[in-house]
Amino acid sequence: MDQPDYALIDRRGLSRGLFYPRRDSSAPPEGATDHRVEVEDGIAVACRLYRLDRARPSLLFFHGNGEVASDYDLVAPAYRAIGANLCVADYRGYGASDGDPSFASLVLDAHPVSERFHALLDAEGFTGDRFLMGRSLGSLPAAELAATAHARVRGLVIESGAPDLTRLPRRFGIHTPDAELAALIQRHTARMQSIRLPVLQIHGEWDEIIPLQSALDFHEYLETGSKELVIIPGAGHNDIGWVGRELYFGALSRFIGTA
Repeated sequence: MDQPDYALIDRRGLSRGLFYPRRDSSAPPEGATDHRVEVEDGIAVACRLYRLDRARPSLLFFHGNGEVASDYDLVAPAYRAIGANLCVADYRGYGASDGDPSFASLVLDAHPVSERFHALLDAEGFTGDRFLMGRSLGSLPAAELAATAHARVRGLVIESGAPDLTRLPRRFGIHTPDAELAALIQRHTARMQSIRLPVLQIHGEWDEIIPLQSALDFHEYLETGSKELVIIPGAGHNDIGWVGRELYFGALSRFIGTA
């Protein structure tokens, strides 16, 4: 499958205001380790691996906007409680990573990050199933891998996200994209429709940033034979894991096979 020219989004200025990077270089907690992944010459992005057990499932997790990997020091215990190892990836300009964020790098850097994730688990003898997960902005790199680098993973989880491009031009008042932009959106949609992994979507009923309808639309055009959409009643974009904690982690645990 040919790689869409995601840099068009940056060249057109459509990624302006899309990113909210935060720097952070705090040390990992006990039991976790930090790793740097070279994504191009002189530029590396950071990841943090929270280990539980080598025989348990492992999640490669791409976090939301404005977040950094170390934020998950407080969240990782909830993943441990359902029996999962968690590897959280930062983006360029986020956390301890180098460089500055762009739309193209958000998507394309997922490939070297994924390669390092698998290499690290292989080197340490991890034998459990492996899954992709993306929250909000992170749904884009997670879905990219699900469409193109899925041989070693068992499923895709999308939380509070809808990894399509149809809404992006409208943020800038572009309701009728020109031919070049329309072609990119069409190619991206086809890429998402090519996903054949099982997909679990978890979305808040009252998500104020990515409306529930966007998740419903994405769910509708997914063509995989195994897909589930779990709607968390009363939850917004950023409180979904707390408002619906039991429903959220129950669905995730069933999906990764630890329930």
